[in-house]
Parts: sequence; C-alpha cells; structure tokens
Amino acid sequence: MPGELEAVVREMYALFDRMDVAGAMRTVAEDAQGVDEISRRWLRGRVEVDGYMRQLAGAVTGVRSELRDVRETVWGDTGAVTCWLEQDYTMEGQPQHVSAPTSVVLRRVGGSGEAGSGLGQGGWRIVLFHSIPLPEQPAH
Repeated sequence: MPGELEAVVREMYALFDRMDVAGAMRTVAEDAQGVDEISRRWLRGRVEVDGYMRQLAGAVTGVRSELRDVRETVWGDTGAVTCWLEQDYTMEGQPQHVSAPTSVVLRRVGGSGEAGSGLGQGGWRIVLFHSIPLPEQPAH
C-alpha cells in the first residue's frame, strides 16, 4: 500500500493522464515550482504550473504514466517521492516515450490553508517537481 505522499503523486499523474488539469492542480501548492523541459525554464508558482499543464493537455493525447521504483521519505511536514517515470503519449500525431528519474517534494498544509480538494482540506501538496527525461539506451 502506498504512503500518503506516494498516493498524492500517483493521483496527480492519474488525473493528468485523464487530462483533468483542474483535478491535478488540486495536488499542487500555491508556491509550487517545476521545470518545463521543452522551453528550458523554471515554472514558479501555481499560475505558471497550471498554464504549463493546460498547454500540455492541449498538445498531447493518450497519456499513460507509470511510476516505478517509488520511494517516499517524510521529514515532519516535508517529504519527497523519488521514482522512475515511464510515460507514453501522442504529440502532433507522433508517439512519444519518456523514461525519467523524477523527484517530487511535498509539504503538509493545514486544514484552512490552501484550497481544499478531493484529497481533503489539509494534507500533502506538491511544492517541487523535477523530472529528467533520459534518451533511450542503444540496443547492444
């Protein structure tokens, strides 16, 4: 059974796979940060992360994400999930595959702090998302 943090990260991916950006954004903190590997820039704040996710949702179809080798660590009100992301999708009619070590930092928020979600009023929210797509290894 996954831990609390892993459950939030898996829920975010499941919602995004269904192109439910609003639902996926409920897992994200107001001060979240992430990397846009396409434009090669940092996304800082919920508004930029939301814009990025909506842009992706408009450009890709058939998203399927699988998390492997998931590890969760908690330090009080902060925690991290590290995993390997395998993701397939279609962009502009071309099938794409991403294989990427991924790190997600989460922070516990109080019941009255940030907007509530299906995850409950309080709970864990993503504050940093970083994924490094690696090229496929050549066959030997």
